This record gives sequence, C-alpha cells and structure tokens, in this order.
Amino acid sequence: MSTFVLIHGAWHGKWCWQKVVPLLSAVGHKVVAIDLPGLGDDQTAIADVTLSGYGKAVEQAVRAQSEPVVLVGHSMGGMAITQAAEYAPERIAALVYLAAFLPANGEPLVHWARQCEGAELVTQVADDGLTATVDPNVALRAFYADGAPETAQDAIRRLRPQALAPFATPVETTPERFGAVPRHYIECLRDRALPVAVQRLMVAAQPCQSVQTLDTSHSPFLSAPEDLARALLNIAA
Repeated sequence: MSTFVLIHGAWHGKWCWQKVVPLLSAVGHKVVAIDLPGLGDDQTAIADVTLSGYGKAVEQAVRAQSEPVVLVGHSMGGMAITQAAEYAPERIAALVYLAAFLPANGEPLVHWARQCEGAELVTQVADDGLTATVDPNVALRAFYADGAPETAQDAIRRLRPQALAPFATPVETTPERFGAVPRHYIECLRDRALPVAVQRLMVAAQPCQSVQTLDTSHSPFLSAPEDLARALLNIAA
C-alpha cells in the first residue's frame, strides 16, 4: 500500500480532494491532503505567502509520513510539489502532475501561463497587486465545466483570493535532487484553464515516466473522481 499526499491548486484548498480521498482509502492506501499557506483554512497572511513557503509546507507534510509518498499536485500545485521535491527527494516515491504546471529550473508559473492562448481563466487583480480572484462565472467555465451544477457552486463558494507572489517566482531545482524523482502526468483533454496543448508542451520539455489522459475539464477530482482515483492507483501500482 502507498501513502498519497495531495496538493491543491490556486484559489482552492484541501477540500477539493474530498471525493478522491475515500476512494483511495477504501483500497487500503493512506491519504493526506493539506492546505497551502494562505488558502483553504490556512491563515497565513497574504504578504507572507511565497513559493518557497509552499514548497516547505509540502515538504513538512511529506516528511511527516512513515514512508516515501506519492506526491500529487493539481494545477498551480505542480509548482509546490516541484519545489518540495528539491527539498526532500528521498521522501518522495513519485511525483504526479494533474493538469499541473511542470516547470524546469528557473521557470516561474507565469512563463507557461502566458502560453495558455484560448484559456478561459481571467482573473481580477486586487488594487494592492498582492492577490487575484476569479469571477464565479469564469470559475464555472474554467474550472468546473463538466461537473454537477450544485458541486460547482459549492466549490466556487469556497475559493479564496490567491497570492500572486508564487506565480512570479521561479522554481529552483537540480538534476541530482528534483531530477532524481520519477514523474508522471495526468492530462485533462477538455481543460479550459490550462489547455491540454500547454500540458503536452511541458511534458515534452520535462519528460515523464507515464502520461494518462482523462476526458474531463480542469477539476476531475470533482467531476470524475473514480477515473482520477483509477489513474492514481495505476501510478502507485
């Protein structure tokens, strides 16, 4: 059996994995989901939120487990698990990028976000320039286009302002540490936030041991949890 550590994306929290956790647990795996700093129920001040802070929060969760983990990052969470893998490669059995940013050393999230032509994710930046929010109608189209309406509305109510500093900060990785951890990718064909064409560009630049495809939009943990759990179990096996 494996230990999964699940990392959410921007604006979200650990709540987004609520349908996946019991599916993995039901077949004997241990599952841990955390809130990144400033998101979900975490109360870190926005001014204190950094990419390295994300990486250290993930590292702490990974090191708290009794065995090397399968570390899963969704969307922006790909940046966090990449940085954490540099900090604690020996505690990670596999990295899984779920419709996630997969950066090379020295690349910030915005490097790839700028290439997302046709994406429906349009954000509203706060007057102080520290955070961005997503209009509910935009979130519905970009994140939850194929989910049940009531599930989507519940998710939209839970979204929090996203600190922008981690978007502009490059990851710092090395071949000896991050590069030594096996990588896997789960792409989402109907993704309107991070188009599948960009997902495939990142995988081409940073090859993965396996690529699986889900015929979903950006949030399969809500719209197709059984399919996502099956994909994760394939990797653990």
